Amino acid sequence: MEIGTFTVASSSYLIVITGRRQVAQLWGTPIYVITRVTLIPLSSFSEAKFAIENYRKALESGEGSHAGATADSDTSEDEVERAEHVTTIDKEDELPSPERVRSAVSTSSRDAPSVAQDVIGKRGAYGRFAERWFSKKGWSVERRKSLGMSPDSTNPAKPQGPKLDKPDYDEHDEAIESAREPQTPSTIPEKDTGIVATLIPKLLRTTRLLLNSQSFYFSYDHDITRRIGSDSGNKGDLPLYKRVDPLFFWNKHITSALAEQGQDQFLLPVMQGFVEQRAFTVDPSQNSIANSVENIGEVIELQDNAASSDSFKPAANKRDFLVTLISRRSTARPGLRYLRRGVDDNGNTANFVETEQILSEPSWAPSSKVYSFTQIRGSIPLFFSQSPYSLKPAPVLKHSYETNHNAFRRHFAGVISRYGSTQVALLVDKHGTEAKVGEEYEKHAKSLNEENGISGKKIGFEWFDFHHVCRGMKFENVSILMDTLDEALQFYGSTIELDGKVTQSQKGILRTSCMDCLDRTNVVQSACGRWAMQKQLSEEGVTIDLQGDSSIRWFDIMWADNGDAISKQYASTAALKGDYTRTRKRDYRGALNDFGLTLGRYYNNIVNDFFSQAAIDFLLGRVSEEVFAEFEANMMSGDPGMSVSKVRQNAVDISVKIVVEDRTEEFRGGWAMITPHESNSIRTFPFEEMVLLLTDVALYAVRFNWATEKVSAFERVELKNITRIYRGTYITSTLSSFQSDFKRNIGFVVQYRMGNRSVARVNTRSMSTVTDIRKESEEQPLATEGASNKLPESSQPSQAGLTEVVKTLAGDSLGKKTPTSDEIRILAFKAIPAHLGAKAQTNEPSETKLVTNVCEEIARNAERKPEDLIEEKDIISLAEAKKSTGLIEQWGHSLKKLVWA
Repeated sequence: MEIGTFTVASSSYLIVITGRRQVAQLWGTPIYVITRVTLIPLSSFSEAKFAIENYRKALESGEGSHAGATADSDTSEDEVERAEHVTTIDKEDELPSPERVRSAVSTSSRDAPSVAQDVIGKRGAYGRFAERWFSKKGWSVERRKSLGMSPDSTNPAKPQGPKLDKPDYDEHDEAIESAREPQTPSTIPEKDTGIVATLIPKLLRTTRLLLNSQSFYFSYDHDITRRIGSDSGNKGDLPLYKRVDPLFFWNKHITSALAEQGQDQFLLPVMQGFVEQRAFTVDPSQNSIANSVENIGEVIELQDNAASSDSFKPAANKRDFLVTLISRRSTARPGLRYLRRGVDDNGNTANFVETEQILSEPSWAPSSKVYSFTQIRGSIPLFFSQSPYSLKPAPVLKHSYETNHNAFRRHFAGVISRYGSTQVALLVDKHGTEAKVGEEYEKHAKSLNEENGISGKKIGFEWFDFHHVCRGMKFENVSILMDTLDEALQFYGSTIELDGKVTQSQKGILRTSCMDCLDRTNVVQSACGRWAMQKQLSEEGVTIDLQGDSSIRWFDIMWADNGDAISKQYASTAALKGDYTRTRKRDYRGALNDFGLTLGRYYNNIVNDFFSQAAIDFLLGRVSEEVFAEFEANMMSGDPGMSVSKVRQNAVDISVKIVVEDRTEEFRGGWAMITPHESNSIRTFPFEEMVLLLTDVALYAVRFNWATEKVSAFERVELKNITRIYRGTYITSTLSSFQSDFKRNIGFVVQYRMGNRSVARVNTRSMSTVTDIRKESEEQPLATEGASNKLPESSQPSQAGLTEVVKTLAGDSLGKKTPTSDEIRILAFKAIPAHLGAKAQTNEPSETKLVTNVCEEIARNAERKPEDLIEEKDIISLAEAKKSTGLIEQWGHSLKKLVWA
């Protein structure tokens, strides 16, 4: 089965599942984890043929014959069959030449959907290979049965799963990988010499590692993305991909082309998360758990036997139960630990995971009850960040209270709409670096409740200082929190299904979070899982104190596995405190293991995660392929969940209110630009984003604190004092191809003469030099009183990298310490790269267009003809930029590229 297709740098790939392992069975329907995928190039027929043939050879070499393709390998037999079709194609099929195929694919749009559209729409031109591959007839009944699928997709049945315990990987898996890698020809077309093409091999490796991580699950007929009792709004006659919950539909984007073409037989929804199932036997007479079954093959066999009432005879006075744990990772704010924190503009939080614990009988008989208890975890719903370069980084809060509260409200509106009443369990420290973000969380929760909550529903809030209460490794003190939460959990209850109908629905949700929503969160959630199962067994007439029962270590191990899986998906290592979750004991060995895991997380934070984050965003369709150009330039990518345009527009609005003192001035426009660290220069590092405002009489260059959303400083220049505007190439670095692109690096320099009404103000209630502006603008409010109209002491324009034109601009001002009314000064502005990485906005102008519009708008308001005021001339040309890029700077970037790219 295919997971989807994607295109990058005109190279197209089909992601095929070539290994699976059954991990559970619900209502007789198998649930699988993906153990191996193969990426098949689609840029030409010959490359696709080679990849499939190579897989077949590797399969044969690993097992010696086709018989080695067991049920464990989802498409092993099918891939062999496909490869045989390919290798028997002869001249009679009139196959197009590789050049013709490559031309047909590469001339389509660069977006991923074009690949499938082109191949499906023109499959006749691609010969019998594509005709059979994308046939609307789908698989035969025998083939569907061999895959564990129902014979008719429009009427899904509940097939019985295999009874064998499957290994994590086929025995021939390593042979396949080793044979594939060195033999596969280059899948990058020769014409693709750009930035993105150079990163294709790393993207393919990252994609394969991601999908081979055994954290992606699927079922052919059962919707594993929806918890029991959640209304999908669809009936069984619709294809599965139309019934799944889009929040947990991981491959929705890369299957969109197939969906648009109506190729339902190729659409297999995949969910990222965790699935595990265990069976256990209780003795009601003794109110104890008699034994447990942890081997998944035996668990599935138990279900098959129980479903066959004629042959299944339960032990006398004993009852069998199944417990299934399903965690579903949200695709709304995906990503890795320190690169995705907090909330985004739409209220989605990082590391948002829904975990459902299902208790049932092995037979899944309609007359027996099925219990479901759901809880969620997610990052603190505020804007904050943490540095990936520290072992224990302090959280840094961002944006204004209003901006945070709007996102906070959107988040809980979504949670309450989906789950009902909400109880928050916050586990961060009440002292130290974590306290500030916890206090803000509590403040916003209190404020939301004072506003009568969401549609009259207020949120419960409990702050439990986990590290303080459980200090000395006494994690059993979590029972204190459980006592506090008991009333809310009792009220929420569980969802119960009987005879295929929901007879009781869970009324609310417990939302647990710490800083990472991993280690502390998993300990608390496992305790809640014990609490829920104890209540559910009580309803079945079995009274067991599971909180102190040491016989359910298998249950603790299942929850520890869940914590490890979620941790690996977010932090790239297993969860900390896993020894306590597994054994209910904590000792020095567990502490030493946690220290090793912490070091592993630190390594991943600073080495692997940056590119992986870009790849995840790309595969989920949240960014375009230009994200790799951004990565090549900066060794990291931006956050597509943050609406940069909204943030910048908000900065413009705030700046207008603060800096335009004369209300008679008519505001004409505002833009975010890049400017040198110091004014009156064109190349002083670091360059930073600022706000440029234009009124009918003046130009304002505003230094803006983007974290606190406050104005730091500004300079005012009257339009009548502008003597010249120079517009052209503005290259500030040559470390990457994108930074050297003269078409994307455009800017302008405003030359002006000092006037009596020229103003520079800072937020320190005193006038200062430009250097002092940068030092004193951190936290003080902007001064609006007692400020002189005199200009501050001038700083000299930077000489490093200055072009001849800037030397002319500086003129006689060089060497002067006190500005005069006739002194010539400059302000330099560079266009921010348009839609780099993030999906392009239809109304977003290019860099050249933006600079042209701004310059012409300034000229118009200055009542000057553009041709008289604006002169086309390079600000910093490519040649000049190369001269000013030092060897140390180049070596540093090369070292980063060696490590990260």
